[in-house]
Amino acid sequence: MLAAVVGVVLGLCVVGAVVAVTNDDDGVDGEFVLDQPGMYSESVTTIDQSGKPLPDVELRDADGQPVALRSFEGKPMVINIWYSTCVPCARELRDFAEVSAELGDSVQFVGVDPVDDAAKMVSFAADRGVDYPLLLDTDGKLITAAEVAAFPTTLFVSADGRIVHQTSTISAEDLRSTIADVF
Repeated sequence: MLAAVVGVVLGLCVVGAVVAVTNDDDGVDGEFVLDQPGMYSESVTTIDQSGKPLPDVELRDADGQPVALRSFEGKPMVINIWYSTCVPCARELRDFAEVSAELGDSVQFVGVDPVDDAAKMVSFAADRGVDYPLLLDTDGKLITAAEVAAFPTTLFVSADGRIVHQTSTISAEDLRSTIADVF
């Protein structure tokens, strides 16, 4: 009898771990079913890359074409590393789209997705207003070179290709402020 009760309780815990409910104003309201690997944890940290050069890696665009990440050098750059089943990533994408639109060509925004396929990446970002370049890091070149362990991670890169600041989840207000401070 005790084994049956323990089994039911464990079963409910597993179901509860697979389905998360969110009511935040992040464009992802309702039930979330984690159908891909991935987890967000506040206790996991990424090693700060500030002061280091932007890794010289080649990623893929949505059409599968190779794109050297350093090809965006020449003006300040904000690189947001995210994926669709990361709830904090989804929350901040609208903010990135908003600030990118405000700043126009003065700062290059780039989204990097290490998890999703091209179609999912493009549609998920488009639903949140993102129109800046999106790149796939499906083989983990950037996240390995930049030692990214938590998502989202955002790198602020100077025009000469140096990482000048790094952060995790960030609001539109803090994004504007950080850009003003570091560029």
